[in-house]
Amino acid sequence: MQKVFVLSRTKKQLMPTSPARARVLLTKKRAAVYRMHPFTIILKDRKDGETQPIELKIDPGSKTTGMAMVTNKTVVWAANLNHKGQQIKNALEKRRGIRQSRRSRKTRYRQPRFLNRTRSKGWLPPSLMSRVDNVTTWTRKLLSYVPISEIQVETVRFDMQKMVNPEISGIEYSQGSLLGYELREYLLEKWHRTCAYCGVQNIPLEVEHIQPKSKGGSDRVSNLCLSCRDCNQQKGTQDVKDFLKGKLELLKTILAQAKAPLKDAAAVNVTRKEIGRRLRVFDLPVSFWSGGRTKMNRVKQGYAKIHWHDAACVGESGADVVIPEAIQPLIITAQGRGSRQMCRVDRYGFPRTNPKAQKQVYGFQTGDIVKAIVLKGKKQGTYIGRVAVRTSGSFNVKTVKELVSGISWKCCRVMQRVDGYAYAVNKN
Repeated sequence: MQKVFVLSRTKKQLMPTSPARARVLLTKKRAAVYRMHPFTIILKDRKDGETQPIELKIDPGSKTTGMAMVTNKTVVWAANLNHKGQQIKNALEKRRGIRQSRRSRKTRYRQPRFLNRTRSKGWLPPSLMSRVDNVTTWTRKLLSYVPISEIQVETVRFDMQKMVNPEISGIEYSQGSLLGYELREYLLEKWHRTCAYCGVQNIPLEVEHIQPKSKGGSDRVSNLCLSCRDCNQQKGTQDVKDFLKGKLELLKTILAQAKAPLKDAAAVNVTRKEIGRRLRVFDLPVSFWSGGRTKMNRVKQGYAKIHWHDAACVGESGADVVIPEAIQPLIITAQGRGSRQMCRVDRYGFPRTNPKAQKQVYGFQTGDIVKAIVLKGKKQGTYIGRVAVRTSGSFNVKTVKELVSGISWKCCRVMQRVDGYAYAVNKN
């Protein structure tokens, strides 16, 4: 189990404690719940306390960022932070399409703007900036709950030049000690650490040319995949179309995946510097480590390839870190705080719903985590989950197991206000 964050009655960050100890403090009324996710208690009878160094380790990723806290070489808290970059990109494209459609029909709308927009230095697209904002926001949150003494970040850098042309050398490219690592690591991510031909996992995989070099194939990343030794030897120098003659669906999938763009690698490359710049603002020692070191630490200790495992293995101290088997990482998913769209539109771009009503109803807002206690009726019981408000005062509460509708606002009590993130605990 993860440790519980502890605050003094003056809201000073104290050392995290065990769930059992926190339960005792809550039962004896010596503490109260301060926050549900991450679970934090506030003491009623202590102003101060001794603390020990705690390292916050971050493994930035394109879709998921791993986070871990380590003290005395032991992981005490971990989380996977899921980003919403693709959702933002899709929403912007949808908005652009609606506006273009309205202009083409000469519907009354503002004129397109091209020459009157400027971008500040270091500007990033909203889909990429959201990743930076998520990491920065959660670093700030954790600093307010835990006495963090140091931040360690993995600066994963995929060499795009080396991926496109692995044979580049000499003046064109200065070969370093990690030569070839970027390409292999990218292929592992792209092909999900799975043999492209038979789907086997958790065994050593080899880099395979989809179109053999003897038949005109190149070393470009779009012509490379991963395969197990058996499949690699069976394929030999055969053309992939001949090797998969009786598996047309698999052939189609492999060819499509091989041409997948390098956008994930590009996203990590672009955002890593901005994340580092943002983290320096917190006035804490910040160190940056290579992805090669992280992977070496994780492999030597036999930990599975999971984002928060990578975070725990970042840096020099990651070479000897203990990850308890019982720890359950917090799954944090960025969802935003709602939509700015005033009303829904039909496929022609015309409004099909009324404008938005007030956000808060009887002091509640959609997304708040509430505790609903129903004393009588068919829905009698206690429910804890996210609430969806209605102007009628009849709310829906979504718990871990079910969606309960028709709960009166009078039965609800706010446990945590909506903050733009959804939470779950990985119990696997």
